[in-house]
Amino acid sequence: MSYSPHAIRNICLLGHGGNGKTTLVESFLRTTGVIDRLGKTSDGNTVSDYDPEEIKRQISISASVIPVEYNGCKINVLDTPGNFDFAGEVVECLSVADAGILVCAAKGGLSVGTERAWKLLNERKMPRLIYISKMDEDNVDFNSAFDTLREHFGKNIAPMVVPIWDENKRVTGIADVLHKRAFELHDGKRVEIEVPEDKVPVIEEIYEKLMESVAETSEEFMDKYFSGEPFTYAEVVQGLKAGVKDGSIVPVLCGSAYTGLGTMMLLDLIIDLLPTPLEGIPAMGTDREGEPAEFIVSQGAVPAAYVFKTVADQYGKFSFVKVLSDHLSPDMTLVNTNTGNNEKLGRLYVMTGKKNTEVKELMCGDIGAIGKMDKVKTGDTLCDARKFMKLDPLPFAEPNYSKAIAPKVRGQEDKIAAGLARLNEEDPTFRVVNNAETHQMVVTTAGDIQMDVLVSKLKSRFGVEVELSEPRVAYREKIRKSVSKQGRHKKQTGGSGQFGDVWIRFEPGPNEELEFCEEVFGGSVPKNFFPAVEKGLREACLHGVLAGYPVVNLKATLYDGSYHPVDSSEIAFKTAAQLAYKAALPEASPVLMEPVGELKVTVPDNYMGDVIGDLNKRRGRVMGMDPTDDGSQVITAEVPMAEMMTYAIDLRAMTQSRGSFVFHFVRYEDCPPAAQEKAIAAAKAMAEE
Repeated sequence: MSYSPHAIRNICLLGHGGNGKTTLVESFLRTTGVIDRLGKTSDGNTVSDYDPEEIKRQISISASVIPVEYNGCKINVLDTPGNFDFAGEVVECLSVADAGILVCAAKGGLSVGTERAWKLLNERKMPRLIYISKMDEDNVDFNSAFDTLREHFGKNIAPMVVPIWDENKRVTGIADVLHKRAFELHDGKRVEIEVPEDKVPVIEEIYEKLMESVAETSEEFMDKYFSGEPFTYAEVVQGLKAGVKDGSIVPVLCGSAYTGLGTMMLLDLIIDLLPTPLEGIPAMGTDREGEPAEFIVSQGAVPAAYVFKTVADQYGKFSFVKVLSDHLSPDMTLVNTNTGNNEKLGRLYVMTGKKNTEVKELMCGDIGAIGKMDKVKTGDTLCDARKFMKLDPLPFAEPNYSKAIAPKVRGQEDKIAAGLARLNEEDPTFRVVNNAETHQMVVTTAGDIQMDVLVSKLKSRFGVEVELSEPRVAYREKIRKSVSKQGRHKKQTGGSGQFGDVWIRFEPGPNEELEFCEEVFGGSVPKNFFPAVEKGLREACLHGVLAGYPVVNLKATLYDGSYHPVDSSEIAFKTAAQLAYKAALPEASPVLMEPVGELKVTVPDNYMGDVIGDLNKRRGRVMGMDPTDDGSQVITAEVPMAEMMTYAIDLRAMTQSRGSFVFHFVRYEDCPPAAQEKAIAAAKAMAEE
């Protein structure tokens, strides 16, 4: 069945891992009759967690789209992982959602996942509801959870429900503040009950505060409120919807996804208070001239769609899209504005977890998938050639946890590379680099769990077992004083021999590249052998004398030598130059240089002492501190790369996952003696292996 944009809601479920997002999706499906029994994450039988890795780990790893049909509307629920290693999935879903639902647990205080989700919604200025979950558990305290939310997120947090509990403090029902009605569950069915007497004044007080919030949404409502005239229900919904859209009202609901208590009320409020795709926030991008432009979801324009996620499994490749204007139908040809290619659309599907249902068209504002679009990637915009639009790239956080990856069985490097390339289509948040200098393939992810999932998928889907190790640090070597040495190569065999003889002065140079000069007088070394001498030195510079690392900032001057009219050759002079290099450099006070990067770490104020103390242990130099708008600090420091290998994990532990950082190479600096000894010992051990 096709739905008009007015009857579609695209919502993103956000929150800390374990707060019950996936179970809430199950509750939506059971309430609307799609499933007859609730799946459990622990049993591995939920609709949205279907990947073998998710079932094995009992956590969400990738986002899934679950359409819920309710009261003549289609709610596209985007269920996102709560684990921070998979925050890229949240970014993908927020790019196409029109509102967010923050799922918080009733116990345990405010989790860092809730804080992060709130921040993401603020950055995008997105309307939101808050759902306090797991109200069926023992010792839950709605009032405490609500007070914590209000304390952290402000006075615009507005309760829409009042829990009803028995003498044992177990929640047995909820009262709906807007309708002043109360409900309980009897044998899994919602049954209306009398509002308990002790809840009537509480409901009246909250209702009055809601009416104040409604009055503040327009001058007309304000006048009506002060004249003492009551609002109609339609006006209340209109005012609340306006307040939710501009963020001045954040409705709070509660319930139990497991029992279904509060699920129907949440579905009602999603339809009544959250925006349609036509009312959503405009997407930002560029027009044909490359100028910044806003793109609003509209029915009347020519077809356009945005690819926000890719799934490639044994059944094929699906490109998940949101239709931005008009509609999509199979075999339609659209331009991929990221590549310039014309793309003929394949079959269209509506996805419900792993289940796909083929459809004849996808309407404006809806979310679905296109099959077998091999050249289309996550973040691409597909549009009609007449109306060019290219949406901004997805703002993924930079990955910063690196490991060198190698096959357990030699010769399977190509298999790893092909597997990672396929996995990178699905998950563009990790990076793969073949480091020619250290001869390692290095994978960089958001954290150790994402890394572990990649290793597991390489084995299960591509049949290749891998080993992880610390990436090698690309050191450099240089000399600190001037030394002159002779290099003499003489070899006499039966026929013509080899003869090359050079005197070369080696000294510290201004440039990173080798600077080769010659000051030969009287033709002691013929000019035609100069290039061979330079070539020999350039090859030699690839391996220093301390630990075999490339030599930089070297100036070499050829100033004397001798030759043989018959036996001298280019190869002989090249070898002679290398002999001079090997003789001179150990005496030229060589030193190891280490790469140093600029670190920008963002942490809340109360973790500053721990973070700065830790940076000092890593030989870091703090360069400055800048406060941010949300009460955090950005510490800028310079830290040797060798000390940053485990920083992604260590910072999480130090800051309870509230800290984040970016780290970029800046320059090379002389290595302190202790660090130099350690690096040389490691290089020798590696050479012996």
